Amino acid sequence: MSVRSRLRTPGATARGPAPPDAARTGPPGPPDPEPDARSPVFLVQRAGALVVGAFLLVFGMLGFAGGLDFFSTEGEPVLGMSSNGLLSALSVVVGLVLLAADVRGPRPASTLMIVIGALFLTSALVNLALLRTPFNVLAFEMSNVLFSIGVGLVLLVLGAYGRVSGNLPPDSPYAHAHPSGPEEAPESYPSTPEEFAAEEAMREAELAVTEHRATDDQRRRVRAMAAVHTRGDRRRVWMEFDPPPPPPPPPPAASGRWADRAAAVARGRRQGQERLRGK
Repeated sequence: MSVRSRLRTPGATARGPAPPDAARTGPPGPPDPEPDARSPVFLVQRAGALVVGAFLLVFGMLGFAGGLDFFSTEGEPVLGMSSNGLLSALSVVVGLVLLAADVRGPRPASTLMIVIGALFLTSALVNLALLRTPFNVLAFEMSNVLFSIGVGLVLLVLGAYGRVSGNLPPDSPYAHAHPSGPEEAPESYPSTPEEFAAEEAMREAELAVTEHRATDDQRRRVRAMAAVHTRGDRRRVWMEFDPPPPPPPPPPAASGRWADRAAAVARGRRQGQERLRGK
């Protein structure tokens, strides 16, 4: 029995190579965890939607309780502001929408707060122009305009809190990791004094081209580097324009006894060559 047959287990069958993704095949990992609903950002947004929605709901319900005319342009005082039936209905609808968004979650509440805040500011400007006119269908007074501006700003600020910024903190639930480009291979980094000097010269040339003060040689090199993308290739293209290094200096002449021996060997060779020519 051969060694191969002894090593083969009974009943074993030949198997082909495993597919490339076999090693990575397995049960799916756990889903990414959702941001903590108790985050300070979420708590502020939900509290803002709850407070503003509840106030608007109460304001609208008090208007309904007073039996206000629906389209009257001269409203009745409610909580220090003027109101009619139409404004009371709109207040109830907006209040319910904010409360429903608060129950649904902080993200919908934040989005709706930004939208409704912008609408409140727009309403304040439009109704300011319609004061004391027959088109003042919401029976606005100056107190209503100031209230709309204040509520609009509060909704915008709280809705955008921790969400709209150019540099969100890492602990913000709205922060997303920015995808980074492919990592450069280790050989792309400079490792010799010449390569470090080339990197510095490349940066200086690119800056000079941007500031329109580059020399012809710098512009030529920068144009050539634009055809490649990796750091190592750009450095290689730059260094191809460098003049070749000077040849190494000749080895120093031998001195002392070794110099005399070398001179004697050279004289012997010359004398042998002269004898051959004489023959």
